[in-house]
Amino acid sequence: MLSRTAENLYWLARYVERAEYLARTIEATLRVTALPNAYVGKTNEWDSALLTAGVSAAFYQLYSEANEHNVVEYLSFAQENPSSIRNCIENARLNSRSVRTALTSEMWDTINSAWIDLQQVWCKGTRSREQLTSFLRFVQETSLRFDGSAYRTMLRNDAYWFSRLGLHLERADNTARILDVKYHVLLPEDEHVGGPLDYYQWTSILRSVSALTAYHWVYRETLKPWLIADLLILNDSLPRSLASCYGNLVRNLDQIGVAYGRQGAAQRHARGVRNRLEHSQMVDIFQHGVHEFIQEFIVDNSRLGEIITKQYLI
Repeated sequence: MLSRTAENLYWLARYVERAEYLARTIEATLRVTALPNAYVGKTNEWDSALLTAGVSAAFYQLYSEANEHNVVEYLSFAQENPSSIRNCIENARLNSRSVRTALTSEMWDTINSAWIDLQQVWCKGTRSREQLTSFLRFVQETSLRFDGSAYRTMLRNDAYWFSRLGLHLERADNTARILDVKYHVLLPEDEHVGGPLDYYQWTSILRSVSALTAYHWVYRETLKPWLIADLLILNDSLPRSLASCYGNLVRNLDQIGVAYGRQGAAQRHARGVRNRLEHSQMVDIFQHGVHEFIQEFIVDNSRLGEIITKQYLI
């Protein structure tokens, strides 16, 4: 496979995953801001949404206030934001056009129809909460259709493995960032841990990664920070956990290595991160510091992306 083809497949999957993640982040933020002020507390949930998406600095270069209208516009439709949902879908379509013959018809139809709807139905943005809810659902369903089409229709060859690399690398980064924002930024210093504000914020975090029901199935307890961290970091049965993402990254990188007859730095680095996750305990992570642990993970995950690019995509 040409490195350019592998790069397009890799970034196609990343853009689709990123669009869904942003839609889920906005949806979760809307749920929290709809609560009475006594539960929302003193934090600006829209500011935390920007921090989660990693675009806070760029946002404040264009806007003076992080409110619902400004943040939704910036994360969803702003051309100035390279990672807005609109730009993610447009970039996904551009990448899919470049590798049209490597995609199945179902995958192409999903991306192309989403792009057409974006131009025709959502070209003027959203004007009400109802329209915004419909738009967020449209983005999530597009991602689910694309992921399902890839899983059910692609040959298990290098095209599939490179697209899976992009998906799981992006997913791991997203999960780590939203968990880090909760522990490091979201809860005010004078707020009681375990209070109503804490509960609803944790609920919003779990909803944003589709893990609220999974949490209750696994632990059968009320929401507790250390159990939520355990679920999102170490529990490999949750598809969006860091452990699950790295299990998949190692498997796909190993399959690429076997197909091309050689291993490399990407395989070694991914195994190192996975082994550290497998041998970690939540007690040790809390003693070391959750923020510090996640920051190290984000750096390692970003480093893996750089290694994959050097090893395969250029």
